[in-house]
Amino acid sequence: MVFPNSRTTDTTYYGEARPRAAGMVLTVEFELDGHAFTALNGGPEFHFSEAVSFQIDCTDQAEVDRYWEALTVDGGQESMCGWLKDKYGLSWQVVPRRLVELLADPDSGRAQCAMAAMMPMRKIVIADLEAAADAS
Repeated sequence: MVFPNSRTTDTTYYGEARPRAAGMVLTVEFELDGHAFTALNGGPEFHFSEAVSFQIDCTDQAEVDRYWEALTVDGGQESMCGWLKDKYGLSWQVVPRRLVELLADPDSGRAQCAMAAMMPMRKIVIADLEAAADAS
């Protein structure tokens, strides 16, 4: 399981008087790490895009690495700045808390150097961000 403390909580289906075939999934209610979501099946004419994505708040590099590996396996695609698409085409940004802390550093030089280091990264590497901030 990619996310601990996750489960499907309910599923509804199209009935006879709906625009989709009776019995097709209409909605799925689920929890990812305890956060509730509802997904709606609008039909095959609608596709995932970067307009909708999930951000994962990671406590350390091990957690970044674990989510990155789990979500890029079996056809997932890496992108820039901590973004990726899973094998279904859903976009995720895997963000270590340390990045947020460095970008909020009151020393704007440190924050700018951390941002500059992050921009060309695919998976975010905390040690590289810290090294860039410390070199400012």
